[in-house]
Amino acid sequence: MAKKKIPLRNREIGWLDFNGRVLQEARDHHNPLIERLKFLGIFSNNLDEFYRVRVATITKLQRLKMPPPPEFFGQPLNKLLKEIATMTTQYERLFNSTYRELRSELEKEGIRIIDETGLTTEQASFVRRFFREKVRMHLFPVMVRDYHTLDDLRDQSIYLAVGLRKLGSKGRDIAMIEVPAAILGRFVILPSPRSAVDIILLDDVVRFCLDDIFAVFGYDRFEAYTVKFTRDAELDLDNDISKSFLEIISDGLKQRSSGNPVRFIYDRRMPKEMLRHITRCMGIRKQDLLIPGERYHNFKDFMSFPTVGPDRLRYPPLKTIPVPGLEPGKSVFDAIASGDILIHYPYQPFQHIIDFLREASLDPKVYSIKMTLYRLARNSSVINALINAARNGKKVTVFIELQARFDEEANIEWARRLQEAGVRILPSLPNLKVHAKLCLVKRREGDALRHYAVISTGNFNEATARVYCDETLLTADGRITHEVDRVFDVFSNPYKDKKFKHLLVAPNHLRHRLSRMIESEIKAAKKGEKAKIVLKLNSLTDPDMAMKLRDASRAGVTVTLIVRGSCILLPEPDDPFLAARSIVDRFLEHSRIYFFYAGGKERLFISSADLMTRNLDRRVEVAVPVYDEKLKTRLKDLLEIQLDDNVKSRLLTKGNINEYHRAGPRRRVRSQYAFLEYLRKTQGGIP
Repeated sequence: MAKKKIPLRNREIGWLDFNGRVLQEARDHHNPLIERLKFLGIFSNNLDEFYRVRVATITKLQRLKMPPPPEFFGQPLNKLLKEIATMTTQYERLFNSTYRELRSELEKEGIRIIDETGLTTEQASFVRRFFREKVRMHLFPVMVRDYHTLDDLRDQSIYLAVGLRKLGSKGRDIAMIEVPAAILGRFVILPSPRSAVDIILLDDVVRFCLDDIFAVFGYDRFEAYTVKFTRDAELDLDNDISKSFLEIISDGLKQRSSGNPVRFIYDRRMPKEMLRHITRCMGIRKQDLLIPGERYHNFKDFMSFPTVGPDRLRYPPLKTIPVPGLEPGKSVFDAIASGDILIHYPYQPFQHIIDFLREASLDPKVYSIKMTLYRLARNSSVINALINAARNGKKVTVFIELQARFDEEANIEWARRLQEAGVRILPSLPNLKVHAKLCLVKRREGDALRHYAVISTGNFNEATARVYCDETLLTADGRITHEVDRVFDVFSNPYKDKKFKHLLVAPNHLRHRLSRMIESEIKAAKKGEKAKIVLKLNSLTDPDMAMKLRDASRAGVTVTLIVRGSCILLPEPDDPFLAARSIVDRFLEHSRIYFFYAGGKERLFISSADLMTRNLDRRVEVAVPVYDEKLKTRLKDLLEIQLDDNVKSRLLTKGNINEYHRAGPRRRVRSQYAFLEYLRKTQGGIP
């Protein structure tokens, strides 16, 4: 019997597949109406980041005439860019038709998004007054002349390209106006009848009042078209040894604001001569970078759509479930000492981690606190707890990743604040990002120092913990805690190989140890024994790991993948041993869980690492084994619940990417809500 060919999909195309699943959520009539609108915002924000990072990298490689990286499987870069442009254009059409449908459904609910042509007399007076009192002071139009360049335009902003004419003149002048949505918000609620809510976008407020800006110069006819562009956001870091790494990152951030354009979206109604003039001044020459769109862009603002209309248009608030043993007024250290604890966000509160850090900062027995930080909440209680610990005389050491993409500026400021409070900041590693999520507390108990560790799949971020599905292990198990301490030693000496028996640590060991476990399952399958692998990931894009998993399935290992994002390994629809699913729902599936049957010993890990080349080879990552049998059972139940999902689960298979998985139990299983109910029953929460 001939072996079936299982293709590896390009990772960039796989990422666009994932964003298509987000767009499916915007189109899903079972979701509350305003939540569907917010999914449009998530789709738009994802696409912006995709172009700023991934497409920018491909464009740069093409410009430098570099060969395609191995993960592109030899696909020419120009063909890949064209395929991306084609898929993006298709998604843009679907996106715009979805937006029109949602606007129509909102109107049925008495919520109208109107433009400047639909204003009543009262509303027109309100808009004019609002413009003069709130908006005009923030507008600084740039006249676009033949000799001008537009290098200083900001890619995160919305711009109006304004055509200006004077009575009797055939020519057209052009001005660019930045819409100050970042300052004022994108949505303006208008005076309207009690039974309705009328909303106008700030773009249209500016459109309506263009005469207030330009009439004084003799212009009496105006036309305005929204444009949006995306710049290369990858940091080019120099190697000046006279600078600190913090200075190098800071300089790189300044360069980001003038990165090369990689995408230009424009209102398709814009006159061609206007478009040519603007793109010439921006230095955009390649047709592939131009994407025709509709009247509005920058839909990421719709993630913050106003709270209007009845409650049924939004998800009901999530009632979190308390973690047994971590009740208020009881010592977190005592609870951890009694046995390992596993917290599941967002179903259980992140507040338990804040309580742990607060207790550590005040406890006279605590000697030291070590922590890694990658992305933090804007008003971070984690930072406040660490500062308080330092002020209370604790020895606090923090590694804060200055290279966390799009969080560099915030992390630089956090590092300064911590340093000013007396916290020791470990130096960043120029060629190695630290993505592991670790905290270690050393506490004097009797004549010894006892170690307490927190290891998480997600960031120590109380904001994202409300919407990201992650797992966090709290343990005093010396097998784990002493190796967590050893990971912190890696930061001081990253190139010295350290031995780890229990933790799987990248970049030195994680790839090798995972490969060995896959090979063990293959050997078992070849002997006719039970062999099984289940991997829950954000992304599977490393070619070598994908090929190993493919080889395992061909050998008879049951390989099941739950991959939220990009997945390059696509099984055949009827493959008996390889299956791949993706779940996109209310919360962002973010946890990484590795399960290996291991001859009945059932090895199970939670991890910060996806199976991506960068995670395995260029980052410090940690996967921690779960030894407690009750916690292992809970995580296995979580995986089973997700595999039973027949509401929000999509098939990742050759030929039918993103088709909904409708098989499984006869009853409807929406895994996020099913796991919430599971925790209520097993953790003693109150419905």
